[in-house]
Amino acid sequence: MNDMSKLIADTRATLDRIVKDHSPAVFASSLAAEDMVLTDLILKSKLDIGIFSLETGRLHPETLAMLDRVKEHYDGYEIALYKPQPEAVDAYVAQNGLNAFYDSVEMRRECCRIRKVEPLGRALAGNKAWVTGQRRAQSATRTSLMVEEDDPAHLMTKFNPLADWSEQDVWNYIRDNNVPYNALHDQGYPSIGCAPCTRAIEPGEDVRAGRWWWENPDSKECGLHMVDGKLIRIKSVAA
Repeated sequence: MNDMSKLIADTRATLDRIVKDHSPAVFASSLAAEDMVLTDLILKSKLDIGIFSLETGRLHPETLAMLDRVKEHYDGYEIALYKPQPEAVDAYVAQNGLNAFYDSVEMRRECCRIRKVEPLGRALAGNKAWVTGQRRAQSATRTSLMVEEDDPAHLMTKFNPLADWSEQDVWNYIRDNNVPYNALHDQGYPSIGCAPCTRAIEPGEDVRAGRWWWENPDSKECGLHMVDGKLIRIKSVAA
């Protein structure tokens, strides 16, 4: 078995274990490359793991187009969408302005809290575990990432089945398996979030350099994987 085959086999084994030991479980997809790998593995194997995405109201058109591409490619499968509370968005914009997230890390995190963190809480409610497409190689904030972790913020287990995968591994899988992917990846966007907070990167830059590019690298998390401003790495579990 070559290295790529082992990675795939290990990831499938993790997904099978999630279904067997941690149901009900859901997968939070950003509709970017890593998440399309997991989408492919989950749907092709017909695993009982629901897939949802956070529709923040500020996503690129190319990202929203992935919803229809997934539906077409995977026999009508529809990714569930969770949106922010309109009154919370309206209050933030009225008080601070539409793009106040550029003003400070605090303002940016509050925008992320309203548009992503609160909807995530609703999406995870009632589940025993959730799955992400995070990888260790993505950024300085994720180097200690484990395949299985305790998530104290949501009182459940969190799985990162692609933790060991490299950027090249992700793209090898996508090309080898004809997996649909976000058109922004062909425009220099290795990491994709909300449109105002994401830019294309230059060759040689960190893969997440285009996310909140005006901030220091050690603050570049939206809050989905944090508790009290710190990354959720309280207790790792041997996979």
